[in-house]
Amino acid sequence: MPAYHAEKTLMDTFDALPHDIVDEVVLVDDASSDNTVIVAKELGIRTFRHDTNMGYGANQKSCYKQALNLGADIVVMVHPDYQYEPKLVTAMASLIASGVYDASIGSRILGKTALSGGMPLYKYIANRALTSFQNILMQQKLSEYHTGYRAFSKELLESLPLEKNSNDFIFDNQMLAQLLWFGFRLGEVSCPTKYFDDASSINLSRSIKYGLGVIRTSIDYRIAKWGFKVNAVFEK
Repeated sequence: MPAYHAEKTLMDTFDALPHDIVDEVVLVDDASSDNTVIVAKELGIRTFRHDTNMGYGANQKSCYKQALNLGADIVVMVHPDYQYEPKLVTAMASLIASGVYDASIGSRILGKTALSGGMPLYKYIANRALTSFQNILMQQKLSEYHTGYRAFSKELLESLPLEKNSNDFIFDNQMLAQLLWFGFRLGEVSCPTKYFDDASSINLSRSIKYGLGVIRTSIDYRIAKWGFKVNAVFEK
């Protein structure tokens, strides 16, 4: 769980996890000013904290590092803001445990639940436009690239050059581009989501910055596929 100001939603997220199959819950707090760390420790979650705010991407890097240090075979990233359905951890992990896929994502677009779950219309339109753009440039057929609900095999996490990725929100998109670049198999699970006041969401200006980063990542991917300059994120 990459956490930032999640004290109000962490307990609901934790309680909804399928604890019969989850061996360990790890939370990395990105220097929150609320009681996220206190709540996490009260719930018995293995908790780590950044001394300074390092960004969403940096938080994920710490999460994956700590999970691998604990000997995880499959790592599922669940946002502690209770926006994604924690019960689907079983389905997400099963796609990997079956040996069919190396990674899986929870798609808000499959099943048509995004708008009914409260996704703002402008974000839905941007999601569809950016996803179409990426599918064309990256020659894929994903329903979306922008979900924060993801699962990965140990082998994938140990193979990708994640430290070369941004510490900001574009980390998510760079990571998907990397796993596709290196030939890992990616599956999707339909996932309903909830948008409410306490659920985390980036503002319009940061959304625009993220969107521009997505375009840049896709172009870099296509240029590399054409055999021209290879961006550092696609180098081992």
